[in-house]
Amino acid sequence: MKNQAETFLGKNLANVQLDVSIAAYTKVPETWRDENYTTDFNKLYYIMEGEGFVKVNNETFYPKAGELYLLPSGSVQSYGTINANTFGKYWCHFTAKIGDFHLFQLMKTPVFIRPDESELEEKFKQLITHMHSDSLSSTFRVHSILLEIIAVFIEKSPAIHFKLNASPSFDKMDTILTYIEEHLDENLSVEALAQIANFHPNYFITVFKNFTGSSPIQYINRRKIEKAKELLAVSEQTVSSISDSVGMELSYFSRAFKELTGLSPTSFRELSAKSRIK
Repeated sequence: MKNQAETFLGKNLANVQLDVSIAAYTKVPETWRDENYTTDFNKLYYIMEGEGFVKVNNETFYPKAGELYLLPSGSVQSYGTINANTFGKYWCHFTAKIGDFHLFQLMKTPVFIRPDESELEEKFKQLITHMHSDSLSSTFRVHSILLEIIAVFIEKSPAIHFKLNASPSFDKMDTILTYIEEHLDENLSVEALAQIANFHPNYFITVFKNFTGSSPIQYINRRKIEKAKELLAVSEQTVSSISDSVGMELSYFSRAFKELTGLSPTSFRELSAKSRIK
């Protein structure tokens, strides 16, 4: 059974906020070295050649060609060369946050993997190209490619641990998200949810938004519409019945559904039916 941290991440990974500050390929000089420092960003190293070392907290690694390293923000790091045959590596610096939480402080991954991903080098080349592009689409491309690289890292990781105690508010907010999922058929209010968390409503709204990236009402409505989409696609319930099952009056439900999906509930159902036929 999934623990609370994994459940939270599963619900909110789609809301991860990425910011890539730099991406490049470097054949590092023999002077490449730093010791016992921390950063507020994550680093990816995809090793292509050469030798050297990296140290994360108290563990030292000697990367080999074909290995992908993820050095998380907040860790104590060191790196350096060990001879004239220095690293040639693709690398990038980035932040990945869900609300105010750093993703890799909530989710502990191995320091490195050895992927059998033949296209990984090409992904880094594309990442670098789009980082230096002035195209309006370049930001979307950068985020998309970085998500693909992170997905490869997660898929190939032999073990991932979820840290429930990343924040004093984590446990309370996870309880709130679970409560929302179990009561989507009700008219949930900020005041009632704040009372469950034992927070003042104004403070609750702030913490909730930092935690999820959305206000409580926006989050609740999104989850209600997601449930409604599932029912429209797989059940024969009427639109009116589905609106009742997600605790919304029909007129408000229809308006909210179209705002979030771009389609009316009936049009969404017809489109889903056509997709199944194909």
